[in-house]
Amino acid sequence: MSTLRPKFVTFDCYGTLIDFEMGPAARRVYSARLSSEVMDGFCESFRGFRLDEVLGAWKPFIEVVHNSVERTCNLWKVAFDPADAQKIYDEIPSWNPHPDVPAGLAKVAKEIPLVILSNSMTDLIPHSVVKLGAPFHAAYTAEEAQAYKPRLQAFEYMFDMLGCGPEDVVHCSSSLRYDLMSAYDLKIGRRVFVNRGHEPGIPAYGYTDIKGIGELPGLLGL
Repeated sequence: MSTLRPKFVTFDCYGTLIDFEMGPAARRVYSARLSSEVMDGFCESFRGFRLDEVLGAWKPFIEVVHNSVERTCNLWKVAFDPADAQKIYDEIPSWNPHPDVPAGLAKVAKEIPLVILSNSMTDLIPHSVVKLGAPFHAAYTAEEAQAYKPRLQAFEYMFDMLGCGPEDVVHCSSSLRYDLMSAYDLKIGRRVFVNRGHEPGIPAYGYTDIKGIGELPGLLGL
């Protein structure tokens, strides 16, 4: 990666910076009703339905979770209770950063403005940002953009708000499907895959692979 300074370093939040516990939350809610063998498949289906739910017109994230849980229950022939989806959603403010995040972010923030683009809600994201251990220039949500990633509209909203173009940022994410494929299509200048092991890499999408945010300052020449 070139060490030329970008105008902004942009990040996905949940999964990349905050430990994304949607699957573990579902396991906690359904542990008494599902065997371990069924639970693994249930959580994989829940993951797939969440992606499908964000591909259309924007709707509040509680509806994304509710619909994804309901569709997963229907697939696996498990009784659906809306209260179970609410329990999963209500855990989000309690999730914490990955251990490598605060120190790496703090070092970058001294030199380059940090920005979040998250598939979140305006009332949820502050609970996470305050835990990250570094000042952020901005934290934009799907609610504000009226579009969830991987839709390009979400990224376009961020560029409009920042007054910059794709070539002016380094975008960091642990997800190819939600972020880095879209970043590739938009010709974002530099792309960083924070490889946390929850998605396989696809090098043809032209990114730099790192294991944690602690490696990011070195990539930026800091």
